[in-house]
Amino acid sequence: MQTRRIGSLSVSVVGLGCNNFGIRLDAERTERVVHAALESGINFFDTADVYGGTRSEDFLGKALGARRKDVVVATKFGLPLPTDGTKKGARPEYVREAVEASLRRLGTDYIDLYQLHRPDPEVPIADTLGALNELVRAGKVREIGSSNFSVAQIEAAERAVPEGAARFVSIQNEYSLLEREPERGVLAASVKFGLGFLPYFPLASGLLSGKYQPGAAAPAGARLSGEGNLTTRFLSPRNVEIAQQLQQFAERRGHSVLELAFSWLAGRSAVASVIAGATSPEQIRANVAAVNWQLTAADLHELDRIAPLEAEAA
Repeated sequence: MQTRRIGSLSVSVVGLGCNNFGIRLDAERTERVVHAALESGINFFDTADVYGGTRSEDFLGKALGARRKDVVVATKFGLPLPTDGTKKGARPEYVREAVEASLRRLGTDYIDLYQLHRPDPEVPIADTLGALNELVRAGKVREIGSSNFSVAQIEAAERAVPEGAARFVSIQNEYSLLEREPERGVLAASVKFGLGFLPYFPLASGLLSGKYQPGAAAPAGARLSGEGNLTTRFLSPRNVEIAQQLQQFAERRGHSVLELAFSWLAGRSAVASVIAGATSPEQIRANVAAVNWQLTAADLHELDRIAPLEAEAA
């Protein structure tokens, strides 16, 4: 599989998002998915301390076992943990506490990419970066990254890094054919500062997987099959209509909408790895095969017409 760089790390262009572990997958099914990913050439696993109520890290660590040394493990901190809601944020003392907890759950003595899950408005970014730099110097973390940062926040973090200290090498924001907000500046900032861009929700929470058909109920057990904020947001009339047009676009060219969603993202020069969740070995293999479509300039022009960047609200 093709690899790309995130700082000093070499990651597979298709990664595995581990947010299903501990929620939709138990430990045994997690192991099957992880092993299928390894067999398919995936070396990049992205999780977070909050995923699965902290079980994702635990399940991932156990599933990797002796293969830990062969992969790049990314995790995140900062969102409220389910214990009592007080364990959260980016204060230096909490950064040090959170990393130790993640290391224990993952069963490892280092994290390849440690990411701030979202900015903490109560903590100067320089303070957080100082604590993260300590972790890098101690060998507990190899590289550090950000998530859900705006252009202004990316720039502020760059200004706050002392010479020779660890700096963010990645940015993980939502990005897909149905959510093109990063094109308003975050992608350009990623290129300017050498940040590997990691799109989350690359399949719009499954809407671009080909499982959802207009006028039909969502498949049982699918992420958007029930009620909730994600279902309301992603299954909007606009999104359903565009997803149908994208599927027709792909099928006319002998491809699936899944292949379109992955290949469109992989074709962006700023994107380091397309990370998507999977609940079965079959999904893993489909994801890995989905980045081989080389879209033409004419294809991209037509996609801009079908799924344009939405106008900013007045």
